[in-house]
Amino acid sequence: MTSTHTSRWRLLALSAALALAGAVTLTPAGNAAPAAGFSDDFDGPAGSPADGSKWNYETGDNSGNNHERQWYTAGAANGALDGQGHLVITAKKENSGHTCWYGACQYTSARLNTSGKFSQAYGHVEVRMKLPRGQGMWPAFWMLGGGQWPDDGEIDVMENIGKEPNTVHGTIHGPGYSGAGGIGAAFTGPNFSDDFHTYAVDWSPNKIVWLVDGQAYETRTPADLNGKKWVYDHPFYLILNLAVGGDWPGDPDGSTQFPQQLVVDYVHVS
Repeated sequence: MTSTHTSRWRLLALSAALALAGAVTLTPAGNAAPAAGFSDDFDGPAGSPADGSKWNYETGDNSGNNHERQWYTAGAANGALDGQGHLVITAKKENSGHTCWYGACQYTSARLNTSGKFSQAYGHVEVRMKLPRGQGMWPAFWMLGGGQWPDDGEIDVMENIGKEPNTVHGTIHGPGYSGAGGIGAAFTGPNFSDDFHTYAVDWSPNKIVWLVDGQAYETRTPADLNGKKWVYDHPFYLILNLAVGGDWPGDPDGSTQFPQQLVVDYVHVS
C-alpha cells in the first residue's frame, strides 16, 4: 500500500537549517569525493563516539521540522559504541539545557550522517538494527541526495514509529511527491524491537527495491511517479537517527519508557 505519512519534511535547505541549529555544515552529496562502498561494523571501545572519518554528528532540534521533540547532541552523549560491535543511539527524557521550537527541550537523542565523507549512486545499502519501542519513538535509516530537498531526492530505507512495532516503511520523496505525498509501502512482520533485523535497498538505474531480512517487499521505478521527475540517479549520503515525537508518530505519553535505544550492528554499502 502507498504510505501517506508525513515523513521527514525538509522544508528548508538542510545546510542552512542545520547551521542555524548549530549542526555540522552539510555538503551536497554530489560534491563528496567519489567512493565505492562503505562499511562500518562499529568496533571500538565502549563509550567512544562513532568513527569521525565516516560520520558527522548533527546537533539541534532539526529546526522544528516534523514538530519533533528531541535535541540532537554531539559525540558520545547519545550516540556511542558499546564495545560489543554496536552503535547505540539513546533517546533520553532529560533537560538538555537548550531551547527547542516548543520551549525548553525535554528529550535528547542523536543523528549521524556521512555528508562530505561518503556518498554513492546505486548499490546494495544495508543496515542491521534492533529498534526501540514505545509511543513517540521514530527510528530511521535513510539517504539524501543533497541540500535542496526535495529536488535532490530522499530514500527512506527504513522508518518505524513506536506505536506500530510490527511495521516498517520504505519511501521515496522527490519534487512533487514529498512529505505526506511520498511514495512508499509498509512491511508487516515480527516485533522489530525484540531482535536485530536487516533493512536494505537494492538501488540501480531507474529502480529501487526495498528488503527486510532479505525479503523484497517494494519496488519503485519512474513509472510509479505519474510523470513526475525521478531524481535517484546521483550520489546520496547516509543518515541514522532516532527522533522523539513528531507529526507522524505523535508525542511520547505516560506509557513511553525512557531511555530507549536504537542499536545498530552494521552499515554496509556495496
